[in-house]
Amino acid sequence: MTSDSDFVSGFFVSLGSPEEVAARPEPAGGRLRVNAHIHLPPNFSAFDSVEQAVRLAVEQGVRVVGVSNYYDYTVYTDFARRATEAGLFPLFGIEIIALLDDLLKAGIRINDPGNPGKMYICGKGISRFSPLSDEAADLLQVIRDKDSARMAAMVEKLAALCAAAGLDLGVDEAAVIDGVVRRHGCARETVYLQERHVAQAFEEAIARSVPAQERSATLERLFGAPSKAPLDPLTVQAEIRSHLMKAGKPAYTEETFVGFEHAVRLILALGGIPCYPVVADGARPILPFEENVDALVQEMAARNLHCVEFIPNRNSPEVLVRYARALRSAGLAVTAGTEHNTPELLPIEPRCAGGAPVPEEAAALFWEGACVVAAHQFLRFSGRAGFVDDQGRPDPAHATPHDRIAAYAALGARVIDAAMAHRAEA
Repeated sequence: MTSDSDFVSGFFVSLGSPEEVAARPEPAGGRLRVNAHIHLPPNFSAFDSVEQAVRLAVEQGVRVVGVSNYYDYTVYTDFARRATEAGLFPLFGIEIIALLDDLLKAGIRINDPGNPGKMYICGKGISRFSPLSDEAADLLQVIRDKDSARMAAMVEKLAALCAAAGLDLGVDEAAVIDGVVRRHGCARETVYLQERHVAQAFEEAIARSVPAQERSATLERLFGAPSKAPLDPLTVQAEIRSHLMKAGKPAYTEETFVGFEHAVRLILALGGIPCYPVVADGARPILPFEENVDALVQEMAARNLHCVEFIPNRNSPEVLVRYARALRSAGLAVTAGTEHNTPELLPIEPRCAGGAPVPEEAAALFWEGACVVAAHQFLRFSGRAGFVDDQGRPDPAHATPHDRIAAYAALGARVIDAAMAHRAEA
């Protein structure tokens, strides 16, 4: 049997050499449905399992699916196996939270509406996640240690607040991790807690410990305000976060993130493309870092970023098209996904705010961007440099960014087509 460390690279190598794949005829099927960004357990996820995510993607006709987990990538091999067996093309990515000190000091909000200086950044098309290189392991461990220390402190504060409200719940960091392991059947060492995990654990402990008829009074005592729906688990979890865990609230623990350069070094050490997630009108008003799209383009160039991503369910169709068009016109590859990092089980294919369909122009750009990532990923697994190299430098073989994107998109479409044909022959 193929080992975990060999399975993913073996699959991509089995598609043929880059020259062989590039020589394939242009795919006749046209654009496929794509979602380049979901989270899978043990990250907090709308999905109970990898199997469920793959099954729903197949049922809903989405053929290209990318996972972008925080801080552990063990689940990627299972995802790759299930996806390829089901006829899906897998993309591999990561998400990191960084703190930009210069923008923090200036009070500038980037792509987190509530926290100046805080930037979410993604890596697209990573290829070196099993096994990790020494450099990637060291960079990742710094992030893991900072994250784990913060979550442990937050759990301790929440437990003390509950005790002061007369609730001895017996919830500590180990208990929260135990809950994730039970829920998803994952290995304990792959679990890195997020705020939603913690809120879920405390809500479940309260539901077990407090009779339904006493829940309203208990939560009001804990929150210092009435609960809007004391018997609804998702409402209570959201209220635990908003009343107790957010900045300025009693269980808030200061965030200690790595810097932008550290995050980019990790993405490159994993063989990926650094990618900026655009919020646009997902924040009202649009955040200062993004409110002027021309200035945003300049920021991307200054930070050596050549790819951006949207989560369209945040955006109106009009603003989504305006931003996606401008960024692509400036020579950046554009991708899109849904995250699925809340309890709501949204459709797999991205839609705009309110369920409006993604406009055709934006959908075409998102397919192009997914093909760019597929080509980069394939080349990396084949031992070649990709869309960007290990220093984040764009492939110099193309005269302009537009030529580079077009060439990688054409190769990526053939890579995806080769994978579909490979599966059909299996």
